Amino acid sequence: MKKLTEENAARYTLVLILLTFIVRLFIAAYTGLGIGEAYYFRGAVKLEWSYFDQPPLFFWLSGLSIKVFGLTNLGLRFPAVVLFAGTSWLLFAITRKLFNARSGFWAVVVMNLSAVYTVAIACWFQPDAPLIFFWLASTYFIVQIMFGSETGDLKTLRNSRRTWLLWTMTGVCLGLATLSKYHVLFIFIGVFLFISTNKDQRHWLWHPGPYLAVLITIIFAFPVLWWNYNNHWVSFVFQGSRAGTGSKFQLHPDWFFRSILGQSLWLLPWIWVPTVRELYRSFKLRVTSEVYSFFFWLSVLPIVFFTVVTLWSDLQYHFHWQAPGYMMLFIPLGFAIDRNLNGIAKQARSVRRWLRFSTWFTMITITVLSLHMVTGFWQWYGPKWIVNKVHGDKVDPTIQGIDYDDIKTRFEKEGWLQNPRIFAGSTRWWLTGKVDWALKGQKPVISFTNDPRNTAFLVDPKSVLGYDAIIIAQDQQPSVDADVKPYFDSVTQLPDIAIMRSGRDELHLQVYYCKNFHQAGKPRDDMPLYHQLNGQPPFGK
Repeated sequence: MKKLTEENAARYTLVLILLTFIVRLFIAAYTGLGIGEAYYFRGAVKLEWSYFDQPPLFFWLSGLSIKVFGLTNLGLRFPAVVLFAGTSWLLFAITRKLFNARSGFWAVVVMNLSAVYTVAIACWFQPDAPLIFFWLASTYFIVQIMFGSETGDLKTLRNSRRTWLLWTMTGVCLGLATLSKYHVLFIFIGVFLFISTNKDQRHWLWHPGPYLAVLITIIFAFPVLWWNYNNHWVSFVFQGSRAGTGSKFQLHPDWFFRSILGQSLWLLPWIWVPTVRELYRSFKLRVTSEVYSFFFWLSVLPIVFFTVVTLWSDLQYHFHWQAPGYMMLFIPLGFAIDRNLNGIAKQARSVRRWLRFSTWFTMITITVLSLHMVTGFWQWYGPKWIVNKVHGDKVDPTIQGIDYDDIKTRFEKEGWLQNPRIFAGSTRWWLTGKVDWALKGQKPVISFTNDPRNTAFLVDPKSVLGYDAIIIAQDQQPSVDADVKPYFDSVTQLPDIAIMRSGRDELHLQVYYCKNFHQAGKPRDDMPLYHQLNGQPPFGK
């Protein structure tokens, strides 16, 4: 390509966005839904004011999308692909505003090379795509307010129609971000800290604009508040409990270091290191540079909070929760790349090698893993071999990324799919989602577990009392004995369902035929299902 200049940077950015958009359409269409996506699927079919573990916007968007594209993988994922294209342009526009257009191009390049953004956020049916888009959209308008004035007259700035419009648009975008994920709280705190710590911006504290934006955000959040009000605030309780200590406070350095390692792997270590360096640089320059102060306060909170909390709370493998903070750091990182490429020759060569390596690594890795997920060709010394060496688990973890269509085949063969008095279920929320997606929502599904999450709110178990059930499990016989059998007259194990990939038997799921669904004979206060069958809310009274 021709040398990157201020004049052609926008054009190159648009070409990059278009090319990656096309690639992601293929990934979205031809790779199966992961366990989280399959679990969320029914929410896009049964639209509600809000949901147990996420706000509703991504459900609503995909619900609209499947009306257009049908109940397909692409139908569910299309909004994420479109929104990430918009996210890339917003990142360019903000960086161009605060630094220059060349820096904007490199910021978009780095984001598209980072593992967690380029596939997980950009392709998957998850709440992160609208969160990231509207996070950046609100940031764009805030930047226009605080760094976009062409007049030095403070009174004119504060009273202009443009300022009021920008604060209104900020509130709209923050409201839509609130309907995406609860991370939006960090924007409010970050902007407040930025304004409070910079005397030239402090006048906004007594301007009506920010409070108008907050009011608009609260209005947009009404569906979430209304649903939670009618469901005992379970969504807020659930998300808040994740940051809790459990029954006993205890420090877990292993969880903390696992989180740091996971974040570096999700971003890719050679991208994570310079990104963290920009966080440190922003911290150092926050007093002398309003721009770096802005990036520091809008990036540090989600990164630090979701990392520090792992010292006492097991957030497991949710390494993407810090993603909005890292995204903000791609902006000064883009400027650092541009500065080094146009600086000392030795630095420029080093940065070019780093960019080439990162590009080829990401392209090859995505291609190989996507092909392996679809075909399973990399059986030897691939994901299965790695997991077996670390955990002793002989199941290839990428099998979770294909659709378990063999479940539907078995249901059709046995006549279960056609029988209106048979429902489906499982002993884990995530496996219930895989079963539900395999059957494309044609059967009611129930999670027989103390942790059914969203599934407890989307199917009324009282509506299938007296029905028979097909329960699917994955090496969970103790759970079947303890959590399934009390609800049926009899439970009979049938031959397994073999999950096939490219003609290869890779995973076996156990199948149980359960007769006459009823309330458990003994109290099971630990199971939401038990409460529902008694006419009570699933999570508390």
